[in-house]
Amino acid sequence: MRGLRATRGSIATRSAPQCARTTAAARILPPRAVHSRRISSTVSRSNKQPAADDPNFVSIVDLQPQTVRAGKRHGPGILLLALIPITAFFLGTWQVQRLDWKTRLIAKFEDRLIREPLPLPPHIDPSVVGEFDYRRVLATGRFRHDQEMLVGPRMRDGQDGFMVITPLERKDGSTILVNRGWISKKHRSQRTRPDSLVQGTVTVEGLLREPWKKNMFTPENRPDKGEFYFPDVHQMAALTGSQPVWIEVTMEPEYMRMVDYEARGIPFGRPAEVNLRNNHAQYIFTW
Repeated sequence: MRGLRATRGSIATRSAPQCARTTAAARILPPRAVHSRRISSTVSRSNKQPAADDPNFVSIVDLQPQTVRAGKRHGPGILLLALIPITAFFLGTWQVQRLDWKTRLIAKFEDRLIREPLPLPPHIDPSVVGEFDYRRVLATGRFRHDQEMLVGPRMRDGQDGFMVITPLERKDGSTILVNRGWISKKHRSQRTRPDSLVQGTVTVEGLLREPWKKNMFTPENRPDKGEFYFPDVHQMAALTGSQPVWIEVTMEPEYMRMVDYEARGIPFGRPAEVNLRNNHAQYIFTW
């Protein structure tokens, strides 16, 4: 019996380490068990309390706004933007004043046009011509075709041509400059237009005008070559021994008459109307 108990005790003793190894081996989990544990840990973390429900959580919307400035506090761009409406206001106001001035000026000239033609006095003070600008006048005398001057080129109805400037020698001995009108370029030579060389005493009706002003794009006249690009009244008067008085012949714009005059090379005068541009209302809306 004692031998049997001893044998059983030895068997128990041997089996104890074997059970311990079995228990340790059971603690070593397979890969699926490890993966399941990671998933369970992730799920447990996701079940944590959200930040929005945290009583200490502060949203960015609840923060005080802050202005972020880059560079200088007030750059030149801000000043330029501020000057734009101020400049536009002053320019618009200036154009309103210009519109009123131009409207009054045109009305004054149109009032002069409806008056009866005034006989031109023998001697005229050039300094007061501006007070009679666009005034209809009559002048009698004889054309000096030998001193004729052509100003151009001048376009009319798409054709190139010239303005015919002829001194008018009056009976009292004074001479004035007369802009007789437009002729085609093909009639530049007097030999091609004998009907335009009126002889004897003539009476012309036209507008007394102020001397023209040359713009910066117009070339200088070359009288030595007979080339005139703009009517320099004082220069032409000095060349012909005339008074610096400028008259523009007026005619009714009759189509058949214009066709006949153009074919024969006879200068055709301008209509009796005010041809001043008045675009200031458009400029007001622009500014």
